[in-house]
Amino acid sequence: MKHQQLSFDEDFRVVFDVRKVQAAEMVIAPGDSEGGPDNRHRGADQWLYVVSGTGLAIVDGEQQKLKAGGLLVVERGERHEIRNTGRAPLKTLNFYYPPAYDHEEEPLPAGK
Repeated sequence: MKHQQLSFDEDFRVVFDVRKVQAAEMVIAPGDSEGGPDNRHRGADQWLYVVSGTGLAIVDGEQQKLKAGGLLVVERGERHEIRNTGRAPLKTLNFYYPPAYDHEEEPLPAGK
């Protein structure tokens, strides 16, 4: 068993991974964004659950509004950006299959 109390007080933090799934928390300040037109996970799907706040996901040019309780799946290889469009921090819990980041939170190459 693994357990971690989520704090949502950092921009991005890998919480832990178990076998082939990794969990991370992400906080985006109002007006800020993460990712962009060249951002993609070549080897991992990303499941993004919105804990609080509002935002906009742009995935391969398609826009999707985000709000608390929403679940977005960015499939491996899809280019994406997550923007905070609200007045409060956008807090998300992300799951990557397989893991997308190493222990220094640097992106892993495809297939690692």
